[in-house]
Amino acid sequence: MALTVVIRSGELKSPATITFDAPRIVIGRGDGCEVRLPDPSVSHRHASIRQRGTDYVVIDEGSTNGTFVGPVRLSPQAPRVVRSGDLVRIGRIWLELKIEQALPTNNPQLTTREIALSLVASALSAQGETAAATVRIEQGDGSGKELALSDFERVYVVGRAPNADLVLGDEDASRRHVELLRRGQHVCVRDLGSKNGSELGGERLAPNKETPWPLAARLRIGETELSLSDPIAQALGELETAADERMRPDDHVAPPESEPAASAEEKPLAGPDSLRGGAPIAELPRARESLPASASKHGFRTADALVALIALVVLGLSVLGIVWLLK
Repeated sequence: MALTVVIRSGELKSPATITFDAPRIVIGRGDGCEVRLPDPSVSHRHASIRQRGTDYVVIDEGSTNGTFVGPVRLSPQAPRVVRSGDLVRIGRIWLELKIEQALPTNNPQLTTREIALSLVASALSAQGETAAATVRIEQGDGSGKELALSDFERVYVVGRAPNADLVLGDEDASRRHVELLRRGQHVCVRDLGSKNGSELGGERLAPNKETPWPLAARLRIGETELSLSDPIAQALGELETAADERMRPDDHVAPPESEPAASAEEKPLAGPDSLRGGAPIAELPRARESLPASASKHGFRTADALVALIALVVLGLSVLGIVWLLK
């Protein structure tokens, strides 16, 4: 029997689903997790689901905000058997588990990455921030001109042609010089066999071959240099490296309302198009906003320093007391 994980938090147009047939599934905020949940209440390695014979068990991996099966919080490393239809809360995110006869998702690593990117895109849009990757002319004719790559899997053309998506005034550029394609977490570049070629990060591009565009690299076409910014990838990276957000004891996260079972034809597909436009599952850090000074990348806060200082004072007083008693 396969295990289907359904992300039920947030007002998504259609729930995101991933089906696994594996002995262990790791759930968390980190890049290496099989189910990636881009919410600061979720620990980097939060929980796991494991096969034990014909059963599946959920195990909390020592998370900051706990793992719940229904209303019951699990003790760390204490396995609990789950049944089909159980609701599991990871931080503030509700998941539904379905144990069923189903085909595993093709390329689950790609699917879970696209779901994470889609949830971040929805959150940015709901907060009024742009979620589109943007190409900008940094040097050359038309400096400052921008092209928003708003649509996944759409081909954008850059060149001298008047009908190009980004028109260049560079005489060394071909009419249709390169194509740009936003796919998953990457923007890909393909040189269209241009007369003078293209360089990405100082390396000449092979004609008619897709190459991922790193955010730090510049694309050079003749005397024109273009840069790429991607708020979705940046926000996801910030979420993955930020410290866990500790929930308050009185935080109440209501379980999702039950939904009628979808038929095979109605089963939602995971990916950017099925999730884009849904409400965020949590507020995201603002773009290009650094971590607060009171929280480091590893989660050391000002409160931790105060606790350590108090402990040192108490220890010092205890030593003085022992010395006084021994006089």
